[in-house]
Amino acid sequence: MTRPAFGKAQPVAFDTILVANRGEIAVRVIRTLRAMGIRSVAVYSDADADARHVREADTAVRLGPAAARDSYLNIDKVVAAAVRSGAQAVHPGYGFLSENSAFAAALEAAGIAFLGPSARAIEVMGDKITAKNAVAEYGVPVVPGIARPGLTDAELIEAATEVGYPVLVKPSAGGGGKGMRRVEDPADLPAALVSARREAAAAFGDDTLFLERFVTRPRHIEVQILADQFGHVLHLGERECSLQRRHQKVIEEAPSPLLDAHTRARIGAAACNTARSVDYVGAGTVEFIVSADRPDEFFFMEMNTRLQVEHPVTELVTGVDLVECQVRVAAGQKLAVAQEDIRLTGHAIEARVYAEDPGRDFLPTGGEVLALSEPEGPGVRVDSGLRAGTVVGSDYDPMLSKVIAYAPDRATAIARLDAALRDTQILGVRTNTDFARFLLADPDVRAGQLDTGLLDRRSVDFRPAEVTDEQFIAAAARIWLDRWSAAPADPWQQPTGWRVGEHVPVGIRLRSVDSRFGGDRTAHVYLAGTPQAATVWLEDGEKRALTAESEGETLVLALDGLRTRFRVATGPGQIWVADRTGTAQLRAVAEADLRAGDAHVGDAEIVSPMPGSVIATPAADGDLVAAGAPIVIVEAMKMEHTLTAPVAGRVELLVGPGTQVTLEQPLARIVAQDTPAEENTPS
Repeated sequence: MTRPAFGKAQPVAFDTILVANRGEIAVRVIRTLRAMGIRSVAVYSDADADARHVREADTAVRLGPAAARDSYLNIDKVVAAAVRSGAQAVHPGYGFLSENSAFAAALEAAGIAFLGPSARAIEVMGDKITAKNAVAEYGVPVVPGIARPGLTDAELIEAATEVGYPVLVKPSAGGGGKGMRRVEDPADLPAALVSARREAAAAFGDDTLFLERFVTRPRHIEVQILADQFGHVLHLGERECSLQRRHQKVIEEAPSPLLDAHTRARIGAAACNTARSVDYVGAGTVEFIVSADRPDEFFFMEMNTRLQVEHPVTELVTGVDLVECQVRVAAGQKLAVAQEDIRLTGHAIEARVYAEDPGRDFLPTGGEVLALSEPEGPGVRVDSGLRAGTVVGSDYDPMLSKVIAYAPDRATAIARLDAALRDTQILGVRTNTDFARFLLADPDVRAGQLDTGLLDRRSVDFRPAEVTDEQFIAAAARIWLDRWSAAPADPWQQPTGWRVGEHVPVGIRLRSVDSRFGGDRTAHVYLAGTPQAATVWLEDGEKRALTAESEGETLVLALDGLRTRFRVATGPGQIWVADRTGTAQLRAVAEADLRAGDAHVGDAEIVSPMPGSVIATPAADGDLVAAGAPIVIVEAMKMEHTLTAPVAGRVELLVGPGTQVTLEQPLARIVAQDTPAEENTPS
């Protein structure tokens, strides 16, 4: 239930607001603008011309090509779009230009309101050294360390002894873990400084470093603040964001299971003082590091001068619409509630849904969303930019949506989120939902015993659920049913497998490309009869009675009398199958129809595990190679991945060096055969 932070709702001065972002945050902002009766304007790149946020906005303006620098990050184009559309204000979402002081200044020069803080606040909080010094003057506790511009390696090494090991080397500019180094041994610090400067310079164009004591068993806790133009600053409680991988959050919740009421009041007051240190206006988040061993001791890390990805959990426990608050603050309205009026009720927890494959070391994925099912029900909220037909590419952040659950208590909220993730089915793109469920089941997570290293420690134990034989049968049955639908009325043309004198089954060879098997798996499925009365079996498996019927994306199979519903979707050259448990998805390719004595049942195809570029082909077309021989090398995200032959045979190359490839694009085929002693061995 929404609780107004501005008293009785009043009209705002804006009738049109441009949303300078994309994906789920753009859709979420548009939802509030519609509820407020404000016309929304979307912006889009060529890659997003048919995206959900473009469809849901009242108006949309093209920015340019897919590359972010030519579209969403181009300040001149975004400002011109706002002017052209008649927008009086711009909501920046998060990412892209949301914390860019030049963007805020450009909007101000154009006479357009920025739904965010002043350019000065962005600049101060965007530089970690300046921010740390600014908040310290307001009595906000900071991690012991040394932070001033221009520190040399020698000065940092000298200071580390006084700060105390372990220390954390951090870049002054940027974030996301780039340029950050934890150092336990003084002998390792010089080399760590060299590599940290190099990485920071490459990522942010600034190699300025500072040093902090490393807090043992750190927990990441952040506080949501809200400030109006009249000096009123409130906090809306804290969020626990300790479950993160490589400094990227995965699961967040509110309130934190660590803090008691007294510490919550203290950390909230420190967050408000942080905002006051830069005369902050709007919604923002102050991030703190807290030791799990000393929960009453917290230290300022940084301030995010924008809405956070995880803001929905705060909205659910406070009943405050933070986007509406941003609009009303920018329109000059006063906060009408005092700090004591803010109440945290119940518990909310959120999981980010990423286009990545946890079974392949979280490599980015992509593809077309062939079918989509997102959860609904009491206490469940989904912020999503997806729809069927969405193409997930490599141009933008891999986060697709957020699934959020709310309940009166933490245990119930976790259970609801687990059920909601089970019901989240995105066929056509591999995601991390099963890994998120794995985390939610962890005893320490359920007990609230968290720290920022827990996820990395647990991830090595993750084993994705294996695709079942029943899913292979479902894929073959769907292909078989499609053939029945396309078959003429002539019974001799129908795929029954019936012949005079004998029954020859319809055989379908399916190849799955799935990390759940550590590579390809081939299944040979045979069917005989009609969809109403058939027999089905896998090679070397038992025969089972089958009936099959298709209802759009739903396939209903009865195997030996047990009815099961599957969600099935087909795309170019592929078929995806998900069962109702949501634990495993099969992506398969129908490679061939089978007949007895098929000479090529062992053929294998090598596909790209990620979008990238082919940099070498150690094997030549036509080579005879042994199983395990290197065939193609793909580079993505500055990492090289050597793909090897899964079977012995003759190489058929489908790509060459320099080819740009998509996720799971076929790169080579190995025609299975015994390899002679004089086989070609790629050098």
